[in-house]
Amino acid sequence: MRKLLAVGCLAFLSGCVNSATVSSDLPLQRVVVYRNGVAYFERAGHVSKSEIRFKMKNEAIGDFLATLAVLEQGGSSVKSAAFPLDDIDKEDSKPRSLMSQDEKRGLRKVAVSLDGEEHELLLGYVTAAPIWRPSYRVVVLPNGQAELQAWGIVQNLSGEDWHDVHLSLVAGAPISFQAELGRAVTPARPTITDLGEVIAAVPTGETSLESLTQPSAARPNDAPSSAVDGDEREEGEGFAGGALGTGASTRSPAMPKKKARKESYAHDSPAPPPSMAPRRTTALAAMAVEAGSTRYDIPNTVTIPDNSATMVLLLSNRVKGESLFLFAPDGGVADSASHPFRVVRFGNETKGILERGPIAVFEANAFLGQGLLDPLPAGATATVPFALDRAVAVELAHKQDLTGERVFRIEGASLQIERDSVVKTIYKIKNGTDGSIKLLVKHHRNMAAKLFDPPQGTDDNVGTGSALVPARVDAKSSSELTVDERQSVTQYEDWFSEYAERAIEGYIKNPKADPKTADKLREVLHLRKDIVSSRRTKWKLERERTEHERSTEETRKNLRAIEKGKDVETERLRKKLTMRLNEAVTRLDDLNRQAVSASVKLSELEIQFRDLTREIHVAEPLK
Repeated sequence: MRKLLAVGCLAFLSGCVNSATVSSDLPLQRVVVYRNGVAYFERAGHVSKSEIRFKMKNEAIGDFLATLAVLEQGGSSVKSAAFPLDDIDKEDSKPRSLMSQDEKRGLRKVAVSLDGEEHELLLGYVTAAPIWRPSYRVVVLPNGQAELQAWGIVQNLSGEDWHDVHLSLVAGAPISFQAELGRAVTPARPTITDLGEVIAAVPTGETSLESLTQPSAARPNDAPSSAVDGDEREEGEGFAGGALGTGASTRSPAMPKKKARKESYAHDSPAPPPSMAPRRTTALAAMAVEAGSTRYDIPNTVTIPDNSATMVLLLSNRVKGESLFLFAPDGGVADSASHPFRVVRFGNETKGILERGPIAVFEANAFLGQGLLDPLPAGATATVPFALDRAVAVELAHKQDLTGERVFRIEGASLQIERDSVVKTIYKIKNGTDGSIKLLVKHHRNMAAKLFDPPQGTDDNVGTGSALVPARVDAKSSSELTVDERQSVTQYEDWFSEYAERAIEGYIKNPKADPKTADKLREVLHLRKDIVSSRRTKWKLERERTEHERSTEETRKNLRAIEKGKDVETERLRKKLTMRLNEAVTRLDDLNRQAVSASVKLSELEIQFRDLTREIHVAEPLK
């Protein structure tokens, strides 16, 4: 059993030899690794053969053919580029005993045909590759300073050693897809049946007159575009910078180098020891920002054996930074609902983006914790949690209100006002530490609302739906932080409501108000006051009339009840009730006259009010 197992392992290993994704006799000169699962490979050298042969895995053929570009660096020009491919479907059905070693390994051959003359060639192509990943370190220093270091981790799983290659790492993910150009595709076509139709009429044709254009005069001293000397090519032109948009230099290491682009720079600000910064800033990667992507060019050639990884130093900068507290409840950390995180806060003072990656935090020669840095654009500030501090507690409460009435629109005697929906979030902070603290509260924003009079230093991150609001709390003490959010809401309002009155008064007092409109609104307020007074008078009269009608009806009932009585006492009561009834009827008649007069006056005022409000037009609220 042991012997059989050993034989089986050997057979498995012999069939699983790690083959290069793409290999060639042309030396590998440059590798540009992206964050979207591809890498750009550049091969260059002197060629005098009639063709250049490549071997590659089946899955790499499509990418290779879709992105391959051939550039002349000097010598005779390339006559043609041919890509003879074996019939993959036919070879897949071939018995394994008849397959070559390359076929057993799943390798296919691609040949670029030349004219047999001397060539200085540079070939570039894209194929699948593991993404590079960043790793950061930040050391918090006194006086609001910090040292930031970025490393790039690159894995070589290409099947060949990268020996003395120029390495570049690109932050950002250009669009990339797999193209099956290596497999023949014959699309289905519709079938036309000949039914022997006879065309009864001859259709009329269309004739277009030929238009001659004079060719532009050729310049005898002009060289073909494919024979441009490499020394005259600007850095960034050609395959890498133009055809693929990688931004990587297309210059072969053997070719003379021009000046670096203006966007590229090395970090040359020295830091006094003891420091995390390197002694030689020339060892740092040069950063360039092109077409929205950030590229790190490693200054020295790099050797990365197959099936191995390496770390390269990308940048080491002195930046503004500090260590503080952040209250940001996280469902994955239960205690974060009442206790803040310890965080490091620093800015990206480079010209490019810092990709997402782990970050280690140090302070006072001690390791404080680890966090995760989200993608950080140039000029932005990162706040990265690395620990939870239970010596500080936070509670919160909410209050809601409506305030701030304003005239929004008046049209056709219809009044629309605007009010502020106010939501106040109150954070009660208790500091149990021996020193004063600076706390940032991550307040989840209402995207439709605005912060009203926020504390100085507030970062309103509308794009992320949150705001970082600062607060300072002394040692062993408590404090409150109020976040006021206001959202304008509009509503149709009755002219006689208290909200309408306040809105109209505010419009009149506003110096930006239209004078004519303001005068009419003043008249509206006067009429409104008279109408309110008339309505109140009419209401009082109607109430008093109702009471007298009820009293009169009771008196009549009493008189009907004693109308058959003949005694002296009954007669005296009848006279008294009759007198009361007469007085009530007289008063009731007077109240009816007053009510009718009040109704007429009120109707006249309401007509004036309606006509006046129809003349007023406010199209939009005042600023």
